[in-house]
Amino acid sequence: MSVFIIAEAGVNHNGSIDLAKKLIDVASAAGADAVKFQTFKAKNLATKSSEKANYQKNTTDQKETQFNMLKKLELSKEMHLELINYSKNKDIKFLSSPFDHDSIELLKDLGLEIFKIPSGEITNLPYLRHIGKLNKKIILSTGMSNIDEVKNALDILVSSGTKKNNITVLHANTEYPTQMEDVNLKAMVIMGKELNVNFGYSDHTLGIEVDIAAVALGASIIEKHFTLNCNMEGPDHKASLEPDQLNKMVISIRNIEKALGNGIKKPSKSELPNIQIVRKSIIAKTKIKKGEILNENNLAVKRPGGGISPMKWDEIIGTKAIKDYNEDELL
Repeated sequence: MSVFIIAEAGVNHNGSIDLAKKLIDVASAAGADAVKFQTFKAKNLATKSSEKANYQKNTTDQKETQFNMLKKLELSKEMHLELINYSKNKDIKFLSSPFDHDSIELLKDLGLEIFKIPSGEITNLPYLRHIGKLNKKIILSTGMSNIDEVKNALDILVSSGTKKNNITVLHANTEYPTQMEDVNLKAMVIMGKELNVNFGYSDHTLGIEVDIAAVALGASIIEKHFTLNCNMEGPDHKASLEPDQLNKMVISIRNIEKALGNGIKKPSKSELPNIQIVRKSIIAKTKIKKGEILNENNLAVKRPGGGISPMKWDEIIGTKAIKDYNEDELL
């Protein structure tokens, strides 16, 4: 099964339907499986005095509250419908992360079959129960969480009505951009094994190296922020891939999928002809007469293969030559 690649548009549309459509164009052209936005009502998400995260302060007006910033980034129901239809026409799946109960209901009513839970909601019991009761496929981001919190969230989702095999947990770090020393990619694999759950990676590092490494370690889902231009105004643009980088990421992931193979150690079809060329055979080191005893002085091992394998050396030593051999002739 192929890695499911989510191109995370997030709020990089800046509240513009036209920018959102351009982001869908980019994600589709890159070959991503899904393009994901964020669904929320600012009034349900943050108090009017809530502070921004440090990275948001660094990328937007520092005097602006989190509430006012979020208000400008809301997508209406009509915009959702338009973007869903636009995504269908571009042959890419539309996803969105709901950040409040009204948004969960909106996405349910719009027919979404996959619900992405953002990291900030992993300790929100009413929210988790709400989504769990829908019995849909769930992608659970786990930034800022320890293993016990992830396990607790999984238990809530399952007890509320979602099958565990329909849940994928994404290892994540919520700092934008995430520094390499904070990635802790091994935790992704350990979390999947300890909790016996499908796992993947939601990436906020700069570049694409960690995404490729995550796929090599077994990630079934990769989520990565992207933008039209990293210099655009908005909280997440600077920690996002530009279109050419997104293209490279998708190509690299698909190449790694091929390179991982099936795990069975055997020669590939392409290298089978090399066996006779590169391997060696037992050959006559000098001229040998029929009946002469074969030994280390008149035998050697050289290319090509196809003759008697050097692995039979001990069986050959001490036997009599069955015919005359010229120098360098295969036995």
